[in-house]
Amino acid sequence: METQIFNQKGEKVGTVELPEKVFGRKASTGLLHEVTTAYLANRRQGDAHTKTRAEVSGGGRKPWKQKHTGRARHGSIRSPIWRKGGVAWGPRNQVNWRQEIPAAKAKTALAQALSARAKGGAVKVVDSLALDGAKTKQVAAILKALGAERRPLVVTEQFDASLARAARNIPNVKIMLAAHLNAYEVMACRNIIITKAALEKLPAQWN
Repeated sequence: METQIFNQKGEKVGTVELPEKVFGRKASTGLLHEVTTAYLANRRQGDAHTKTRAEVSGGGRKPWKQKHTGRARHGSIRSPIWRKGGVAWGPRNQVNWRQEIPAAKAKTALAQALSARAKGGAVKVVDSLALDGAKTKQVAAILKALGAERRPLVVTEQFDASLARAARNIPNVKIMLAAHLNAYEVMACRNIIITKAALEKLPAQWN
């Protein structure tokens, strides 16, 4: 599959062949769902935690005697029905949400996601991304020139501190290294801007 190469001004400066083993896959909705679900599950911190009536301090004494008071019977002021009492069936941080996905499956899903985005015309290849300082307006101008302002994913070969600083004030812009790409991030974006150097580095992950 051949696609155009653009410069930062959105002008066509050449063409490049997209690697078939990365951008020529047929998408499997079942595999993409499995891998993206696992990715989201592995991002869960699981730190929501509530205390049961056994863990809340106090409540060791029966608040009043069982009978002849005219009030409902209670055994502890730390019962879930009392204010400041324990929580019944609340979230506990003892659950392990992690799902293991084989590396081969993750790579196949990534290739399928990239293929789907490329077939939809959402992949834009740029010759380079060189900023004159960390200027947010420069990144905004590049996105506008490339027609990739809606939820763009910018893929680079190596980390660029100036690019990261310049893009962090623009909502929904994601900067990722080619080595860190995954199927979820590819499917979550609307447009992919990938540098030529990053594109050349991608096929090595499938060797």
